[in-house]
Amino acid sequence: MRRSRRARRSSGNARSRRLLAVIGTLAVFGGIVAVTQISSAEVRRSGNPRPVAGACVRPSPGATAPGGRDSTSRTWQDGRWVRNHWGDGQQCQPGTGGGGGSGGSAIACPDVAGQLPEVPRRARAEVERDLSQLQTQIAEADRRLAAEGGRGEQFVRDSILRPLAGERRATLARITTVIDRFGPRPQNLARLAECQVAPVGDDDGGTDDGGGDNGGGTGGPGAGLDVLANNCDDSRLRAHDGFQNGNRCVSTAFGEVGAAADNPSLLITDFPQEVGRNQPFTLRVSTRNLIRDRFLPAGQGGYYVESSLLNEQGLVRGHFHTACRMLDRLDAPPAPQEVPAFFVATEDGGGGAEPDEVTIQVPGLPESGIAQCAVWAGDGSHRLPMMERANQTPAFDAVRIQVG
Repeated sequence: MRRSRRARRSSGNARSRRLLAVIGTLAVFGGIVAVTQISSAEVRRSGNPRPVAGACVRPSPGATAPGGRDSTSRTWQDGRWVRNHWGDGQQCQPGTGGGGGSGGSAIACPDVAGQLPEVPRRARAEVERDLSQLQTQIAEADRRLAAEGGRGEQFVRDSILRPLAGERRATLARITTVIDRFGPRPQNLARLAECQVAPVGDDDGGTDDGGGDNGGGTGGPGAGLDVLANNCDDSRLRAHDGFQNGNRCVSTAFGEVGAAADNPSLLITDFPQEVGRNQPFTLRVSTRNLIRDRFLPAGQGGYYVESSLLNEQGLVRGHFHTACRMLDRLDAPPAPQEVPAFFVATEDGGGGAEPDEVTIQVPGLPESGIAQCAVWAGDGSHRLPMMERANQTPAFDAVRIQVG
């Protein structure tokens, strides 16, 4: 009986110790949760979340292209492979530290474009369409994985991967046939039909979009992207001195970039279709989200020396440029070093969040032909203002005017 009571007491003590351990664990966990909530609240108040370096993050609103075309494709053009990046490149790919599928996974398929022989010229258009179709198929499978991947591995195999493989086999067969009509027949492309669900962070051995390691790692901005340089430490060029000299390296920090809705935009709202030689005319330019109060004279060493700055409302401080140049031909870009026939920078103290209009007086263009008149925003040190997203159109516009 004593032994039984002693056993019960021992059992009770053990339960008490376990209970205390559980309470202690909950207290620590509660403290972690409290700290996390406070930190999250601080992030929300500051509006400045700090994602893990190198990790893919949720795209900002409007960052991805409609119809799921947020991938990379390779097309054969003029004797070389060309990469076309749809969307703004903010879709995480396998091996990038983020994920677009259920549970941090994504559809990973073998590379097709890189396995093709040189595509005969007469087959290129059709092959490009088929390669684009492969991208569409993967994008659709990724969307299904994100929406329904939680229904289990068997469902994913039967309802997503198997139909995708069938679609790819048909497309690969078309590619084989069209290349075979005009050149060497590709060998066994059907082996590239099978895809898999790859946990993000794994090396899947290559995908149709040609994406490499876009992130990952624990370094700073651009970690895992094989950034070639982000300062002038290893440059062989002399340091830039604030004057308009080339073959220099600029070390000035880019500075402040505003929210997408606050990024600068402008438009030429009125211009003549035709003017005579040396005939004065006007251009009307409307700007939005550009405070036109900052212009460091380039001729006095104010070129690329000041970081971009925002005002209290988060709008870029700077100015805008207007230039007209004559185009010698319309089937190739003009020589970039040529001095324009007309140029002016406008710093008038105006501008704001709402559109306003400025009239530019052009005294006339001396040559006959077609003139290209362009306007573009600049920050205080003459650089085109940065945009929040890669798929935003920068603040510029251009028109063509017949000079007779």
